[in-house]
Amino acid sequence: MRFSLRALSLVATSFSCTRAAASVNASSFIVSAKGAIGRQSSTSTRSANAAASTDGITMADPLYPGTAVERMLNVRARVKELAEGDALNGTWDNVRRKILWAGGLKDLPNSVPGQGYTGHSFNDFNHVDLTCMLGDVSSNENDGAVPGIAIGNNLGEGIRIASLPELGPGGSWSTCANGCDQEPPQDVAHVQFRSRIAYKMVWAPPEFTTFVLVDDEGKLLAKGTPSDPSGLPAMRERQLNYRIVQGSKYASEADKISRNVAAE
Repeated sequence: MRFSLRALSLVATSFSCTRAAASVNASSFIVSAKGAIGRQSSTSTRSANAAASTDGITMADPLYPGTAVERMLNVRARVKELAEGDALNGTWDNVRRKILWAGGLKDLPNSVPGQGYTGHSFNDFNHVDLTCMLGDVSSNENDGAVPGIAIGNNLGEGIRIASLPELGPGGSWSTCANGCDQEPPQDVAHVQFRSRIAYKMVWAPPEFTTFVLVDDEGKLLAKGTPSDPSGLPAMRERQLNYRIVQGSKYASEADKISRNVAAE
């Protein structure tokens, strides 16, 4: 399975992507090391890893060339939409479905693991990274570089089945976050797929009833407090979820919630 990259222009104020017309001076969108989006002239040398579209527009992430940049930006636009309403404060089942939808994933709790099953996504401590990846994901296997992840870990077919196509080229998956507390992160997204995360879910101490969704640099995208605490993932899972990010940039927004609770 191989995905082609469509021609786009970036609307910076909303992080939404629309199709761009071809021009004599072709240009590209580049994601910097810190995730900032900028325009690069085609007269400069293009990254060998950049995926070019038919009209000369490129969206690329030189540091993490496996990132499906268009898809990632569209995912974050959906998260912003959720953040502006009350969708992340309902029952956990509904909240989780919204989080999956925002990430470009189908809710497939009855599928076979490895064949699109997403019942585990955002339901345990570890599968909390929403990753958008380009290319032949079916051939991208863990070679042992990610500790604690099975050798092979071929996720390609499941990604293909579970990914919603309307968000752009590539696929989405909820990858394992363990190793993200290192700098640079040593988790499945960054190491196995060489891709940034569109967002990460982190449960906030001390009550672990509120979660935040943060981007690849740990900046807040959205937060929610589901209305049915008894229906949430097990307390131990939520505590472990915070523990694997503790002390890293990904914990900062959860720590703010913790400090606010302590000050009350």
